[in-house]
Amino acid sequence: MTMMPDPDPGLPKLVKLYIRQVAIGFALSGVFVALLLGFNVANLRGLMLSTEGGMIAAFLLFFFNGLVFAGVQFAITIMRMAD
Repeated sequence: MTMMPDPDPGLPKLVKLYIRQVAIGFALSGVFVALLLGFNVANLRGLMLSTEGGMIAAFLLFFFNGLVFAGVQFAITIMRMAD
């Protein structure tokens, strides 16, 4: 069985793992914010569409949830590597 060559041998495995988990966290954040706005939870969609800074609020909601989800995703992955 042959192993696939590493596309970027310069990056350590932990950095690659971190980048992958951050991407997953921000993807989850995008889904979460889309569901929040899609279901209009607490009238967030109406509030964001009716105010001048609604797009900034949507971006900040996505960004800060992405930071939280990425951190949790990375922490869970690291804790599962205990073997």
